[in-house]
Amino acid sequence: MKTRAAVLYDAPRPMASAMVVEELELDPPGVGEVVVKLAASGVCHSDYSVINGNIPHPLPVVLGHEGAGTVVEVGAGVRSVKSGDTAILTYVTPCGRCYFCTTGKPALCTTHSRDTPPGTLLDGTCRLHKRDTRYRQLTRLGTMSEYAVVSENAVVPIRPDTPLDKAALIGCAVTTGVGAVLNTAKVEAGSRIVVIGAGGVGLNVVQGARLVGASRIIVVDVVPSKLEYARKFGATDLVNAKECDPIQAVMDLTDGIGADYAFEAIGGARTIEQAFRMIRIAGTAVVIGIAEHDAEVRLPATMFPRGERRLIGCYYGSSRMRVDMVKYLGLYRDGQLNLDALVTKTYTLDQVNEAFVDMQEGRNARGVIVFD
Repeated sequence: MKTRAAVLYDAPRPMASAMVVEELELDPPGVGEVVVKLAASGVCHSDYSVINGNIPHPLPVVLGHEGAGTVVEVGAGVRSVKSGDTAILTYVTPCGRCYFCTTGKPALCTTHSRDTPPGTLLDGTCRLHKRDTRYRQLTRLGTMSEYAVVSENAVVPIRPDTPLDKAALIGCAVTTGVGAVLNTAKVEAGSRIVVIGAGGVGLNVVQGARLVGASRIIVVDVVPSKLEYARKFGATDLVNAKECDPIQAVMDLTDGIGADYAFEAIGGARTIEQAFRMIRIAGTAVVIGIAEHDAEVRLPATMFPRGERRLIGCYYGSSRMRVDMVKYLGLYRDGQLNLDALVTKTYTLDQVNEAFVDMQEGRNARGVIVFD
């Protein structure tokens, strides 16, 4: 079958002309694979990191790793989903058998990332092609395409009445941000937290903090429009790091003690160091953002034992995807998670470059590509 998809051929590329939308051939699903007709794909900073070269990836590649849609065909041996199922796609494809999967940490499954090339399916091959060229799928999904062949292990069935432009965001931003609070840090009610970075993930850290009853939610960014979005989602204090020392600002807002928890949602060595310096004695700094592969962090070693401060990582919200994604949708239906306000603008596939430019300029809480 044929599918129109947004392809990245070269990196780094200028945002305004990075992606090429064209028609590709899509092979049928193999054993354990399904075809998904995408309804929506979020526009995420991690996609941008492939475009600017911060995340190296074999090219050409169809971008997009935050999507939802409908299963339209299943391959041999598929048991967990069927044609007609509505689903969210998970950008980690868990094997279900390794140490991490069997100990409740499927988001950390390394079986396929270790054994197969990036952007291929689990057998190491590609389903997208045009003439003699094979096209990779970012995180084995490539959700910026009308159709995608993916592993059934990457498909999380959901209720058919779910609005899919909202459900798509659970594929990355919501699960990562809310999960960082609930699963990774296990933030207690009454805690004072700081969030560095008010993008899609950072806003969902704010939502998670509000959900658990944090008493103070301080958000740090350099883009005024992003800070205003953070206020709408529950931030109690805003810090523009262009106008002041953000570390001192957080100390002033916490009576000189520091935050109980700091979440770094940008992916920079400097901001990781800032997050650590913002926490109190016995506080915890959580690194969510993906930094450049060769970035290094420098911190005073004595701050660890003398203050019992902790610096921990968080990948995909430490989530059990098939459990947590469905739970987050339940919280949305109950009015406890605001997914509607996250989608501030929708785009057609042909407007993909405009969507990336808008993301970088802070015009959206989250932009979403919608398909017919």
